Amino acid sequence: MKMALGFILCLSLGTWVVADEIRGRVVAIADGDTITVLDANQVQRKIRLEGIDAPEKKQAFGTRSRQTLGDLVAGKDVTVQWNKKDRYGRIIGHVYLGDRDIDLEMVQAGMAWHYRQYSKSAELAAAEAEARKDRLGLWADANPVPPWAFRKAKKKKTPQPLLPRKITTVG
Repeated sequence: MKMALGFILCLSLGTWVVADEIRGRVVAIADGDTITVLDANQVQRKIRLEGIDAPEKKQAFGTRSRQTLGDLVAGKDVTVQWNKKDRYGRIIGHVYLGDRDIDLEMVQAGMAWHYRQYSKSAELAAAEAEARKDRLGLWADANPVPPWAFRKAKKKKTPQPLLPRKITTVG
């Protein structure tokens, strides 16, 4: 009986999502969805805002998106709630300035897409729909290119390096 209860308890605990929290000062803005936070132990943590994807630096609105994020959080103390890292080792988390959800504010301002491939947030989806309707930020363009499509197109255009060839002489 005790073993069965222990097994059930383990199964139920396995479904809980425990978020870690980082508190610190924003010391760098890489782009419209990536910041660096200096925590209390003086460790710099690269943070990728969860649920959004902002224009790339060389893409239309890339500079404005980065500037908007900087205006919101640069030099300020934030809280990051997270529970995973991406393949580049960046922490994927929601960034809060007090009770303000910065991820959400970036989408509301039209400076980022709701990244539906990785997020099912109804709040982010609604914020994007509203920004589109109001033609805010990147939605002022007739056909804004999502960053994932921009990255994919850029990847296709990257020339492949030439491989050394073995030269044979006939003689």
